[in-house]
Amino acid sequence: MAPFDWGPLLESGSLFLGILNLTPDSFSDGGLFAAPAAALNQAQALVQAGARMLDLGAESTRPGAAIVNADTEWSRLEPVLSGLATAGPGVPLSLDTRYAITASRGLAAGAKVINDVTGFSDPAMLALAARSPCGLIAMRSRRAGAGFHMPPYDDPAPRDVEQALAELRAVRDRMLGAGIPPGRLLLDPGFGFGTTFAEDLALWEALPRLPELLAWPAERFCIGLSRKRFLAIRAGRPDLAPGLRDGLTAQAHAEAAQWGYRVFRTHAIT
Repeated sequence: MAPFDWGPLLESGSLFLGILNLTPDSFSDGGLFAAPAAALNQAQALVQAGARMLDLGAESTRPGAAIVNADTEWSRLEPVLSGLATAGPGVPLSLDTRYAITASRGLAAGAKVINDVTGFSDPAMLALAARSPCGLIAMRSRRAGAGFHMPPYDDPAPRDVEQALAELRAVRDRMLGAGIPPGRLLLDPGFGFGTTFAEDLALWEALPRLPELLAWPAERFCIGLSRKRFLAIRAGRPDLAPGLRDGLTAQAHAEAAQWGYRVFRTHAIT
């Protein structure tokens, strides 16, 4: 099998990865698509709206979310993957997981991309990424123990972008150091994953120069800002519910596109 190459998918303008949450506790739409039939209907709706890839996740990474083991994660994913394989809308599937066993099972079931919010920090995941021809999305994040380190998001202490940039460089270097061809790889800056609002704002303001700072082309980043509280606070509407943030998400996508970014992971295509 030929190695996955993001290039052809980037030839037709922006690439929207439609988020398909199969968890009961997502911050945005927890439980709405946990049943396979509902998930399949949402998959069709996302593709009809313009998604050219679907990103399936079965473990919530919202602040305070419970850790889900690999067997539980797979029990949520398997019926939806099977349904998409037989009656899906025919777009490539990405699997959002940090477990090597889930990733291996998902690739065998037809997934084309592995999206790891821990940046393939698990040696087993990195080894799988290196030996598989699949596409990869590697995200910067901060973890503490088994969970994610989430400081108070409204911490008023000023924060610059340097720590996040160092973490993102480390993810890039880990992937390339494992021999993974750049054409298979997207980097995700990881907005909200262990960062405060001040730090996310600094990261956002660095986006125009991020390709130069990381020596990585803008079109080979995956921007994941959909419905995040960063957008609501930035807009001066901190109490706006996640489900009402799609307009702010679309605005952010348009801004990022002006700086050359092409790949957006999103709950709604607007």
